[in-house]
Amino acid sequence: MTCQRRLHRFASASCVVAGRRFGLAAAILPLLIGVPFISRAQATSETPAVTSPDHRLQLEFAVLHDGRATAGSGHLVYSVTFDGRTILENSGLSLGLAGARPLGDNVRIVQATPGSGVDDYTEIAGKTSHVNDAYNRLAVKLTEPDEPRRTLIMEARAYNGALAFRYVVPEQPGLRSYDLHEEHTEFDFTKDATAWALELPNFRSAFESEYVHPLHISAFGTQGGTPAAMLIGLPFLTHIPGGGWLAVTEADLEGNSVMYLTSGGADDYSGSRGQFRMQTVLAPRFDDPPASPTVAVAGPLPHHSAWRVLEIADHPGEFIASNIIDDLNPPNALADTSWIHAGKTAWDWWNGDTGPDGVSADTTATMRYFVDFAAQSGFRYMLIDAGWSKRDDITQMSGNIDVPAVVRYAARKGVKIWIWTSYNATVLQMDKAFPLYEKWGVAGVKIDFLQRGDQPGVEFYYRAARLAAEHHLMLDFHGTTTPWGISRTYPNVLGYEAVLGMEYSKWSYRDDPLHRTTLPFTRLLNGPMDYTPGGFDNATEAQFVPRDLRPMVLGTRCQQLALYVIDYDPFQMVSDAPQAYQNQPAFQFIKDVPAAWDETRTLQGYPSETVTIARRKGSDWYVGSITNWTPRDITLPLNFLGTGQYSAEIYQDAPDAERFPQHVSIERKTVQQSDTLHLHLAPGGGCAIRFVPSS
Repeated sequence: MTCQRRLHRFASASCVVAGRRFGLAAAILPLLIGVPFISRAQATSETPAVTSPDHRLQLEFAVLHDGRATAGSGHLVYSVTFDGRTILENSGLSLGLAGARPLGDNVRIVQATPGSGVDDYTEIAGKTSHVNDAYNRLAVKLTEPDEPRRTLIMEARAYNGALAFRYVVPEQPGLRSYDLHEEHTEFDFTKDATAWALELPNFRSAFESEYVHPLHISAFGTQGGTPAAMLIGLPFLTHIPGGGWLAVTEADLEGNSVMYLTSGGADDYSGSRGQFRMQTVLAPRFDDPPASPTVAVAGPLPHHSAWRVLEIADHPGEFIASNIIDDLNPPNALADTSWIHAGKTAWDWWNGDTGPDGVSADTTATMRYFVDFAAQSGFRYMLIDAGWSKRDDITQMSGNIDVPAVVRYAARKGVKIWIWTSYNATVLQMDKAFPLYEKWGVAGVKIDFLQRGDQPGVEFYYRAARLAAEHHLMLDFHGTTTPWGISRTYPNVLGYEAVLGMEYSKWSYRDDPLHRTTLPFTRLLNGPMDYTPGGFDNATEAQFVPRDLRPMVLGTRCQQLALYVIDYDPFQMVSDAPQAYQNQPAFQFIKDVPAAWDETRTLQGYPSETVTIARRKGSDWYVGSITNWTPRDITLPLNFLGTGQYSAEIYQDAPDAERFPQHVSIERKTVQQSDTLHLHLAPGGGCAIRFVPSS
């Protein structure tokens, strides 16, 4: 969350599963010892490759000397093909470690070991309840021909729809520790792809901005050989002319720092001459004082980087249902998860702590009012936001809200309480605060203003997740970097923000339907997104006025309903004041819609224009469809439904919603999978549908 809004309130078998840094050597060793070696006499010896199970994707490594692959020594590169077409070519790979030339600049391939496996697991609060993703894998061992003769291992996996690779630096005589200054990973596009890029001001941002779209990669440009100043957060979505769609992101960050992208690069190993090249930039350490201003990641050996992930498909909607980010993280580390539940939550902050009399009051009585609303609506949670604690002490209440009393009151109503804390206080006090919250009976903690993705910052996420789990606390990270799959390992981490969300309607025009139709194809690719939907004072562009109390939202009410399907978030906010929903028939959809899912499908869409997503919970299906400011007529085949008849509850923009965006048309009808619905979406509009099997 932004500072502005708080200041007023104080494939395969896999030995590659070593998701944690410790024990990594034991996991890597079987890859390279006692397994058949790919002989140099084979045709692939100079360019070992891994191919997806459906044979559509291939990632190939090579060592180049004078621009050609060689069995000798040279610079390490990789290339990517999709349906036989090269989309990334000869992209450089190396690590700028302390004390020597970059590791990867002068190496030779000494061993390449293939394998396969299946990621098969259950999600506790996912967009899919059961995951079964096959992959093929490859481990390539490289060594330097000259002193200090360091060793590097490149691990790669190929799934249907995604490729991933990471650097592994094992224990070895030539290195005493891992001190990484820079990571030189390049993405050399063969064509001038169009991109949807999240431009960020610096490494201490909360990833709260619009995606610049669509912009050709060549427009990022270089000036005099110097990379352009644009700093780009992940994920990075691209459309390659004639080559499909590619999204760049990352997974499993433990022990590392967040990756950003920028354009250009000094060396050229590809035919593009660098004009269509993106390259990595790692968040620098923010130690106080810094251990070393030039070191991004430091630690013992062995060490592995985060996974560099390339999602590739014919259509970007295929990325929305993918589980690749979770696949690449370590399995669930918690023995008991019975206390972890997805759910919707009432919330006091966005609407201005508006009590039953319409007056803003940050008090115990107001919080009880929100608890009553949650109970009456069937919501599992109620979130008490900033203001309950002293400014710099999250173990002491400020005096206006009695948290334990609210927790006891809520328990009698069948509602559980979450509370807000700031990162600066939590990082210093969580060893004392988390046991206290457990004693109070608090269910979860929303930790705000992290605004760091450096190595110590990333480690905070893991320390907080582990400590919170010990005290049966769920977590929601705000003011944060894009998620990377930690929720698979620590499923008590339910939510992340990392988005310009609906809160921006309180002071700007920036949260609008154009932005909302971009997010499913960009930010949502990396995991849960706490966008905070549910505003019921809906307005056209001409009607809209930013205001802090009882805020308005741009677009129609039906678009707000649809976001509960489109924006996956296991800790889903119901943001408006209770009285905003009174006597509003459309509120029934918000009460009915789940917060976690068994199945997800993208039915249609295009970034920044429109999207329609179907999600299943049990035997019920839910559909959300939204458009930007362009009205649309959507044809919706119902072939995703099961057999038999369904009762469809259709919440659609009313005929006059273009002028009166609060107006909703509600229709109930019997349908089956052979039927087709025809939907009209007003400017900034949407449609939300619930399908329940007929008895």
